[in-house]
Amino acid sequence: MQIEIPYGRSKQRLVLPEERLRACIVPGHEQASQADQSAIVREALLHPIGTPRLCEMARDRKKILVITSDHTRPLPSAVTLPLYLEEIRQGSPDAEITILIATGMHRAPTREEMLARFGEALVEREKILVHDASDDQAMYYFGRLPSGGDLLLNRLVREADLVVSEGFIEPHFFAGFSGGRKSILPGVASRRTVLYNHNARFIRHPSARQGSLADNPIHRDMDFAAKAAGLAFILNVLLDGEKRIIGAVAGEPELAHGVGCERCAEMTRVTAVTADIVVTSNGGYPLDQNIYQCVKGMTAAEACVRPGGVVILCAGLGDGHGGSAFYHWFADRDSAQTIARDIEDIPPEQTVPDQWQAQILAGVMQKATCVFVTGEENRQTLEDMHLRWAPDVNAALDMATRLLGEASMVTVIPDGVGVIITEPTQNKGD
Repeated sequence: MQIEIPYGRSKQRLVLPEERLRACIVPGHEQASQADQSAIVREALLHPIGTPRLCEMARDRKKILVITSDHTRPLPSAVTLPLYLEEIRQGSPDAEITILIATGMHRAPTREEMLARFGEALVEREKILVHDASDDQAMYYFGRLPSGGDLLLNRLVREADLVVSEGFIEPHFFAGFSGGRKSILPGVASRRTVLYNHNARFIRHPSARQGSLADNPIHRDMDFAAKAAGLAFILNVLLDGEKRIIGAVAGEPELAHGVGCERCAEMTRVTAVTADIVVTSNGGYPLDQNIYQCVKGMTAAEACVRPGGVVILCAGLGDGHGGSAFYHWFADRDSAQTIARDIEDIPPEQTVPDQWQAQILAGVMQKATCVFVTGEENRQTLEDMHLRWAPDVNAALDMATRLLGEASMVTVIPDGVGVIITEPTQNKGD
């Protein structure tokens, strides 16, 4: 059998004897490459959920803030943002509109990345600013989160008389789903606020997982932050495996996001099938630019791999490890067990950058041997982090087979961030 796995802007082709394949797990929705993306977005804007049309809400508003995603997200803003701005200006032609890129604690996008995301016309014509979570002078205090942390957000949120956002909805490995309230926290929150929200106690909470919003402490803080910020309207899209729009919701943030999450769950919920070896990806570019982001895809594999098995993840990693602090959690310690122990001991108010991603990756590494398929330029970084390297997916499978034997069984999850894995089925021979 041959199975294609997303890898950067291309694919890896896994060649596997059929008798070794336990399952190929894919979301239930069809690819929609011929869908009219603009028509889907226009329809959502014409029929918002729980609010009047945005053009009506924008009437007489002078300073409007539009929050959008950064370069690490596959939101097709070149499609969505012109329609969003058109709707706003229909109601308020002379409004001062600022587009704020919600970086959270990621690095700022380069000009090339902004051009790729928005298109030259938008970059040249519109006022686009980049959020900097470390700039304390740019923050405003919005109160205390339900968890007890301080809610500090970009001052532009306070200064606007209408705050709206755009984003996309997919399963998220600890917030339940992306989109909606995440544009505010972590999107335009201060470093201090993000760190508290991503503390070790919350990350290990049983409800802080893919597809889970109820009783999720991370989501609870994020939802509170969106309300405190006065987020009035969202436009969120659903994407297929080729990162094209197949659905959209717009309107009141909590209601519209809820509808979008229900649609996302219907499309992406699948049943786990346990195997010795699990092969997956982080969905290709732009989601697989660094090891940090690829932890998301590895959690899907973790749900299917047996203890002592092997996880293989294919990723372009054009941006390397994705964060110095994240890298040093691994490079400066002797094992995943040590990393997990050190993070578990950190109280919420002392949370440090990237510990949440390190905490989750350390958990996967304690369960299975982890192999990354990527360019050789990333080999030393991976080995520094106690991860294994392979030049292609079939070499990785050979490596795993040598470890576990010729009879080892394989589950393939081509897009690890595109599915919600439910409880494993019990298969004969498990």
